[in-house]
Amino acid sequence: MKITNNIKYIGVNDHKVDLFEGQYKVPNGMAYNSYVILDEKIAVMDTVGAGFGDEWLSNIKDAVAGKAPDYLIVQHMEPDHSSNITLFMEEYPNATVVASDKAFVMMKQFFGYDYADRRIMVKDSETLCIGKRTLKFVAAPMVHWPEVIVTYDPVDKVLFSADAFGKFGALDVEEDWACEARRYYFGIVGKYGVQAQKLLAAAASLEINIICPLHGPVLSENLPYYIGLYNTWTSYGVESDGVVIAYTSVYGNTKKAAELLAKELADLGCPKVAINDLARCDMAEAVEDAFRYGKIVLATTTYNGDIFPFMREFIHELTERGYKNRTIGIIENGTWAPVAAKKIKSMLESSKNLTFTDTTVTLRSAMNEANKEQIKALAQELCK
Repeated sequence: MKITNNIKYIGVNDHKVDLFEGQYKVPNGMAYNSYVILDEKIAVMDTVGAGFGDEWLSNIKDAVAGKAPDYLIVQHMEPDHSSNITLFMEEYPNATVVASDKAFVMMKQFFGYDYADRRIMVKDSETLCIGKRTLKFVAAPMVHWPEVIVTYDPVDKVLFSADAFGKFGALDVEEDWACEARRYYFGIVGKYGVQAQKLLAAAASLEINIICPLHGPVLSENLPYYIGLYNTWTSYGVESDGVVIAYTSVYGNTKKAAELLAKELADLGCPKVAINDLARCDMAEAVEDAFRYGKIVLATTTYNGDIFPFMREFIHELTERGYKNRTIGIIENGTWAPVAAKKIKSMLESSKNLTFTDTTVTLRSAMNEANKEQIKALAQELCK
């Protein structure tokens, strides 16, 4: 696939993987992106995941048309991008590997080699001339590993963005970009919003026509849309107006309360109500919803003097990613000693700029008429 006259796509699609990073469901597979820049010198951008080395080398050979690459630029050492460094360096013994100092430390750890006699260490703002173009490197530590660099080509105005702007899904499957890019961002990178904001600030000084990420499609049209979404996500902003209801239920009573709240919100004209049964839904989808919308209701039972396990895990997933700038309502249930609301607030103590609704709904085993009125009041608060 041609990106520009001098940049070609040489990545692969993986339809064998079912769980990315051992936890994220990827029904449409994954793309491991790699690119080649053709100039007086030839630079290959990253490798691909294990099991695809032969296909990738074949793609390289097709792209370079009998020439030998001069450089392998390693932007990110996670194995889905670095697994074939050794294969490449054996195939092209005169090539030089280009990476950050931390990347070479990791290279030694993964493969036993750091290519001390065939390497160039680069830092933030340093450059590499490959002919008509001089590539510029921008350090992007913790987006989402500490060794990450991204690369800018000023001739074609291309940003090779590493895992930034990445997305779940193989490239031979059509699907909505935002949904799977959002789930990817908050699952994979979301903890490091501050660092991702720094990368966006650095990118703002560059004239960018094309973004080439390590996962997902090449972005070449309507870039303000993609950059705008990424800015919202990385700054923990609210993307869409609506309410998320995340619940756990043992015998169905907390579920009934959550569903009644969803109905009340819909009747009041709430633009969007997303409801998630945390014991059954894809947890990553629930996390995505929590960061997408500005208001959330946590509905759960007291369990062993604490919070029901799936809710506890969900809140941990949020706080681990720096959850903030949201309005939170609580529905708790407990037959003899309901403490879920207290425990939820304790878990969220470290989160910044959270506003709790005045109404907290407390069920004693099953919903009663007083609870129904509380749920109506909670819905009215959330729809203000």
